[in-house]
Amino acid sequence: MDAQRISIDHLKSDFAGRVLTEADAGFDAARQLWNAMIDRRPSAIAQCRGTADVIQAVRFATALDLPVSIRGGGHNVAGHAACDSGIMIDLSQMRTVHVDPQKRIAVVEGGATWAEVDRETQAFGLATPGGLISETGVAGLTLSGGFGHLRARHGLTIDNLVAADVVTAEGKLVRTSADENPDLLWALKGGGGNFGVVVRFEFALHPVGPEVLFIAPIYAVEDGPGPIRAWRDYVAQHDEDLAMICEFSTVPEDDDFPREAWGKKVFALVGIATGAPDAAEALAKPLRELGPLVTDFSGRMPYNDIQRLFDAQTPFGEMRCYWKARYLTDLPDEMIDLAMENALRAPSPNTISSLWNMGSAVRSVPPGATAFGDRSMGWMYSADGVWANAADDDANIAWARDSWACAEPFGHEGRAYLNFPGHGEDSALTRAAFGENYDRLARIKAQYDPGNMFRFNQNIEPQ
Repeated sequence: MDAQRISIDHLKSDFAGRVLTEADAGFDAARQLWNAMIDRRPSAIAQCRGTADVIQAVRFATALDLPVSIRGGGHNVAGHAACDSGIMIDLSQMRTVHVDPQKRIAVVEGGATWAEVDRETQAFGLATPGGLISETGVAGLTLSGGFGHLRARHGLTIDNLVAADVVTAEGKLVRTSADENPDLLWALKGGGGNFGVVVRFEFALHPVGPEVLFIAPIYAVEDGPGPIRAWRDYVAQHDEDLAMICEFSTVPEDDDFPREAWGKKVFALVGIATGAPDAAEALAKPLRELGPLVTDFSGRMPYNDIQRLFDAQTPFGEMRCYWKARYLTDLPDEMIDLAMENALRAPSPNTISSLWNMGSAVRSVPPGATAFGDRSMGWMYSADGVWANAADDDANIAWARDSWACAEPFGHEGRAYLNFPGHGEDSALTRAAFGENYDRLARIKAQYDPGNMFRFNQNIEPQ
């Protein structure tokens, strides 16, 4: 350990950013992640200011044979950003976003969040599909797929990734695009953080906003599944325009809601319509008339405001989380009923669960075009346990796992969404998630990371 300490002191002396150990002020704050359940203690945290720092940190970890974790936004529910007794490569100081409005390209550093991307791109009336929580890191969401409000027309986040710069396990900077190292770009489109540290992403942009129609009628679970069944059929007919979520939750004690609804189990039919105002209003209208409403938050809003609406549900570092999601081939009435039953028995009022439709642009991508694999599933179901007290861990984790497991009869080839992997304990899910693409990913992994340095993720072992 003395030799390791001396080596860390040497790294500090020639590092543009900061290298933190337990002896340094700010170490505990730097290792904190979004999920309050994750409490890991790296040997050192390398807070990189640029690509040279990342290269140096990777080479340092290789020289000492230390495990490496990569922190982008620190928002992954499994807490892959932190490791015990290794090096956390922290990109949170690398957050620059540059937009070329003529080429409609955004160049994004690896530590940026979606709030920063949206702010810069919306200055030009442009956007790329991001997540639903603005504090989410660009890197984590992108590398495992990326579901957001724009998926019906513009696909997953990975479908808009056109190039990247990656520091490999050798400490080399590799450029990947359709013309340079295309296998690596293919692998990054859904293959997770297995292949190196992505220091820079390039995304295609699309005209969006700055104001769009937010759709959010809220119905009471006690009034039955009729509105969800009607919503299912309606979005299936309009999946080129509507990518939506049916989100189950408990009404908080908040004056934005009617007082008589406080504490009730409800579901919101949430999405956006990006077209011309009259057409968007007409498209949304039937979804707001499916039964008695608890309330209706629908209306025209700035796109950036919509992207921040869900941030308050899980403040950074304050809540304990365990989320699991599986793809569904179809959404029959029985699965809708099951989702409602699961929502009613959730042990925490902070917990949410959701049904997502894929959208036309997502489903149109061939299975072999990206590492993400098959897109023929129509839906996704997520059970997102969120609670405050450690004493409630067992009950909430059991609820999420059971809700996920009892949906298996409706699942699509055993596949799961790897951004919602529980705590990453089910390693068999990784192989199932990639299906026929797994072997190709394992070969690419062997090319760029033969020693499996980058293993704090939904890990693909090098073949």
